Amino acid sequence: MIRRPPRSTLSSSSAASDVYKRQDLKSNKRMFRIIQGDVGSGKTIVAILSAALAAGNNSQVAVMAPTEILASQHFNAFKKELSKARVTCCLLVGKMNKKDRDKIIANIKNGKITVVIGTHALIQKDVEFEKLRLVIIDEQHRFGVDQRNKLTNKGKNPHLLCMTATPIPRTLSITYMGDMDLSIIDELPKNRIPVTTKIIDPNRLEKVYSFMNKQIDDGLQCMVVYPLVEESEKSDLAAAVEMYNYLKKNTFSGHSVGLIHGKMNPKEKKTIMNRFKQNEVQIIISTTVIEVGIDVPNATVMLIEHAERFGLTQLHQLRGRVGRGKEKSYCILVKRNQSNVSRTRLEIMERTNDGFLIADEDLKLRGPGEVFG
Repeated sequence: MIRRPPRSTLSSSSAASDVYKRQDLKSNKRMFRIIQGDVGSGKTIVAILSAALAAGNNSQVAVMAPTEILASQHFNAFKKELSKARVTCCLLVGKMNKKDRDKIIANIKNGKITVVIGTHALIQKDVEFEKLRLVIIDEQHRFGVDQRNKLTNKGKNPHLLCMTATPIPRTLSITYMGDMDLSIIDELPKNRIPVTTKIIDPNRLEKVYSFMNKQIDDGLQCMVVYPLVEESEKSDLAAAVEMYNYLKKNTFSGHSVGLIHGKMNPKEKKTIMNRFKQNEVQIIISTTVIEVGIDVPNATVMLIEHAERFGLTQLHQLRGRVGRGKEKSYCILVKRNQSNVSRTRLEIMERTNDGFLIADEDLKLRGPGEVFG
């Protein structure tokens, strides 16, 4: 028999934290919950409040994110809020100075550090906790079941809170089968204007570029995303590096253009992103490394090249990088080589901004996949 898990709809972040306080974290049973809320809906503050509750009960918290950019962003947010309550936080990522890493690992093991935010570095064998009782996994669809288990096994049956903006089909299947409790944040912050999404043909790009230049002239910022870092003989995809050089010299020659991709070292990526946040760089040319963890309210245009090559979850995550401020924002999907399935995906994106509806359509298109794959 298939059963639907208990589903609570949360109309605000405070209501969300209340659910965890009353029903999960104060219970004698282990919490195994996923919270779904659209990009910018307030999932991070829910995680911070949950971590504060755990810290207040003399427990350690591990927060795992899929990229160093997102982990760093979470660290800054957690530290800002938790430092007010004198809760110690640290950041643990792969490429760290050995001396600093060893010190952090030692303080995690002896319990001096209460909240640890990091990437896959958290699941390394030498990372040990004294009293890990709450695990928070952001963008949980980016992690496998084994990776999640490696982290939770570092504690004695710790509570588990997963967060996602757009559940992948496997996640929907898990929640539908009742293996995880589901909560939904169904509102966005006040004054948030829905992002307008449009599918275009390549022959309309010059018009879009002109619109982007006007947005920048008005003090706003833009992002352009490509699926590859560099050209290959097997693919006709527009490449980020090559197009960065072209757009910088031609289309956006009057503005500051930045490039960011996964092969750059963390320091380079951090420098570019900081300059983008400060509006010293008006346009970012990027691969999908900016899929998560980029919060620049001044960015109003997301142009996605070869949009048919991306899945629904990726497209929705990328679209979520704009529309985070008070200005009207746009997501432009450039279609090039379409199939019937990719056309359906893009039309879904154009039709709705609802992450859960998008995930539901993704489940219909792709099926549930391997639950334990």
